[in-house]
Amino acid sequence: MAAALLAPQQPAAAPTPYRLDPEATQVRFTFLLSGQPQHGRIPVRDARIRIDPGNLIRSEANIILSASRARTGLIFATEALKSPSVLNTARFPEIRFRSTRVHLGPDGRLSGGARIDGDLTLRGITRPLTLQAALYRRPGTAPDDLRELEVHLSGRLSRAAFGAAGYPDLVADQVTLAIKARLHQSG
Repeated sequence: MAAALLAPQQPAAAPTPYRLDPEATQVRFTFLLSGQPQHGRIPVRDARIRIDPGNLIRSEANIILSASRARTGLIFATEALKSPSVLNTARFPEIRFRSTRVHLGPDGRLSGGARIDGDLTLRGITRPLTLQAALYRRPGTAPDDLRELEVHLSGRLSRAAFGAAGYPDLVADQVTLAIKARLHQSG
């Protein structure tokens, strides 16, 4: 990647709030339908993100996704996704993720093996979820210019672990997540 990786640069700096750019953010998921990969998107409703460049493990994120606005490429799959036996969006219109711990990569950065542990709440059930993480400055910016950042997260979850087990004869249990987000300093 052309962008340099974000590394700790300031001693004991306070966490800085960032706002999510909804136009440059994608929360995608992939699932197997009758053995064939299918893709979907879920919009972000709200995000509270704080990054501490001087002590990256103190960074934190609280994200709310709009489950009721989730979409797949197939109308029947989208309707099944929102049904009571899967996401049950009539009763649980939101999905929440709250970070609990940041693990830096071997080089002390939020990339190259970094992970974010958190609690995912889906259908009113909260379970731990670990996401692989990478945080980058925008291409062409100075090493200390942290006004705009790119975040890439990825992970997997068992939908059955959250009670979203409908259509097991058609849809595999594992769901893959791929999140790309652009953040802007707000403080």
